[in-house]
Amino acid sequence: INVGISVSRVGGSAQIKSMKKVAGTLKLDQALYREMEAFSKFGGDLDAATKLVIDKGARNVEILKQPQYSPVPVEKQVAIIYLGTQGLIRDVPVRRVKEFEEQLLMELENKHPEVLAEFKKGGFSDDAVKKLTEVSNSLIPQFK
Repeated sequence: INVGISVSRVGGSAQIKSMKKVAGTLKLDQALYREMEAFSKFGGDLDAATKLVIDKGARNVEILKQPQYSPVPVEKQVAIIYLGTQGLIRDVPVRRVKEFEEQLLMELENKHPEVLAEFKKGGFSDDAVKKLTEVSNSLIPQFK
């Protein structure tokens, strides 16, 4: 999410359609994660739903990290944010999320550049999402 163009007076109208589609619930998901994470520090047993929120939020934090002065192209952001917000990387340990992301993006660039090209243009077709999910699912077992 590019905070520089996501100011209140501009809002989502400055983002491409594919980013709007995948990042729609991200802000709410992360707010819920922060709340649940803070609550969990007080101890006690957590129910399964709370654990899922915390696990998903921790992975989303990892996918949002990027090195300083190394912007990630929007089409790559769309791909990884989609997987995170949909909970499709829940089987990747948090400590290996960045490694998974690098491998996924390399695989998409080398073998399925049409998926990234579509995301870059703002598209988000069922075929592109299906291919992204297939590539992701094929890589996840390597990271368990």
